[in-house]
Amino acid sequence: MDTVETVREPRPELKRELGLGSAVAAVAGEAIGVGIFLTPAAMAKSLGSPFWLLVVWLAVGAITVSGALCFGELAARFPRSGGSYIYLQETYGPRTAFLYGWMCLLVLDPGLTAALATGAAAYAAYIFHWSPLVDKVAAISCIWFLCLLNALSTRMSAGFLRSTTWLKLGVLALLTVWAIVFHLGAWSNFVPFVARHAGSAPLAPALAGGAVAAFFSFGGWWDVSKIAGEVRNPAATLPRALLLGVLFVTAAYVLVSVVFVYLVPLDKVTSDETFVAQAGKVLFGPAGAVILSVIVIVCVVGSMAALIISAPRVYFAMAQDRVFLPAVAHVSPKFGTPALAIAILGGVSSLLVVLGTFQQIISYFVFAAVLFLGLTVAGLFVLRRRRQNPSLNVLTPGYPFTPLVFLALVLLLLILMAGRSPVEALLGVAVILAGLPVYKIFRWKLV
Repeated sequence: MDTVETVREPRPELKRELGLGSAVAAVAGEAIGVGIFLTPAAMAKSLGSPFWLLVVWLAVGAITVSGALCFGELAARFPRSGGSYIYLQETYGPRTAFLYGWMCLLVLDPGLTAALATGAAAYAAYIFHWSPLVDKVAAISCIWFLCLLNALSTRMSAGFLRSTTWLKLGVLALLTVWAIVFHLGAWSNFVPFVARHAGSAPLAPALAGGAVAAFFSFGGWWDVSKIAGEVRNPAATLPRALLLGVLFVTAAYVLVSVVFVYLVPLDKVTSDETFVAQAGKVLFGPAGAVILSVIVIVCVVGSMAALIISAPRVYFAMAQDRVFLPAVAHVSPKFGTPALAIAILGGVSSLLVVLGTFQQIISYFVFAAVLFLGLTVAGLFVLRRRRQNPSLNVLTPGYPFTPLVFLALVLLLLILMAGRSPVEALLGVAVILAGLPVYKIFRWKLV
């Protein structure tokens, strides 16, 4: 395993000014986006049974909790900014960590940011009837508003993230209460509870597809570890934040799924979009589509806020390790933020919005992203065998079964994705491996 050369000059450090509330908001805020309205519909249609719908959400939620517990131990071991980049570096060496950072920097982070911004703008365009050009301008403006907020103040951007996260959780709770108090649905929609409706997909493929959809609906909970360098007492705060955040997300998905089934019978579900429109009409009458569009915008902007506060910390950590442009490791003396790293994310994301090709690009790298997630959690076995940090107080409960349960789901996902889209998976891995010469160049020039 190759090692990072020692950096002689002191590393610039970010201020530790974020507490438990901000960390929990980063977990829940990024995971709960537009998928909370679309995924339950697709899963309900495929599974054809309220019972199996809840089983999938609870099972994947429990497995996600196991992954969160593993990340909690990793965050306690290495409480520095960078998240998986740091954990992969400590476990497998800087080359593997660089390939992860290369993937995040080149495609995944800006692609996801562009996708979220475009999604929020599309829902706004539905309300205001914008032209395609105005739609793109609105998406880019949203990206740079959040980037500027992050560059000016981590505390201020964390406050915005907390506000949007608690707002979206409050709105989802209000939808639940609104639907039940005003008897807008029917509990008879849950009957039969276990038996599947006619025309449902075969159970085994439906469960596999539901697990994949649910897993990606939880996606992003691990990104809170990227801001470990700005969290007060991260060894104690981050494990609690990961656990609480995932529990909040699980509860949100279960509640929304229950409400949607209560509002719209499963046999009336034809597609994701029509399901949302049906539920909105039942909840709010003719204005339901507009009101739900506003709610979706809040959810998506909250996810963007969480992504933009966490993603640049990987580029910052890479620059600190001299495998990226040294200037990116610069901390603004006035604002105490990694402003250049944030600007890079904003610039590449904006370019992808203009080009409009990000959805296809992201699809090529999902396989690799899940692979790196599995490698990160598997690193616990390596670290335990090395007996690093023997006095560590935060250990994964139920080890080794806890990481094994999570890795079993990751392996299932990798098999399903490789089987469904083998060309995309191979191309994504090939592009990431193309980062090896880039790694050598940075090591040769900057170390």
